[in-house]
Amino acid sequence: MKLHADRFDVQTISGYGPGWVAIDKKEFTHSLIVGSRGELVDWPCQSFEDLTIAHFEQLAEMGAEVVILGSGAKNRFPAPALMAPLINRRIGLESMSTQAACRTYNILAGEGRHVVAALLLESDK
Repeated sequence: MKLHADRFDVQTISGYGPGWVAIDKKEFTHSLIVGSRGELVDWPCQSFEDLTIAHFEQLAEMGAEVVILGSGAKNRFPAPALMAPLINRRIGLESMSTQAACRTYNILAGEGRHVVAALLLESDK
């Protein structure tokens, strides 16, 4: 699916599909973090089951208002203990499927919010 942002001065997710996502029309096939202030980093997590507190510490250090967790093909919620770094910094976390996270990120980024999306791109098992 192709997406179109309302604002073009922020980094946007321009498309997605099973196992891939496009950021400003550049395609990625591995998990990554994308942010409305230009953040774009590899996220060393290959599946939802691999998530550790270190992954959430990395997200908390980015200082966003809200973090959107794209949890893969379906919506899954991380254990509360993993979210402690975000909770301690009063950073909101929304968990949803990766496809829904892509759409939500674009909406919030287009509104000028400081948002970070952590997108799990799981390979077919």
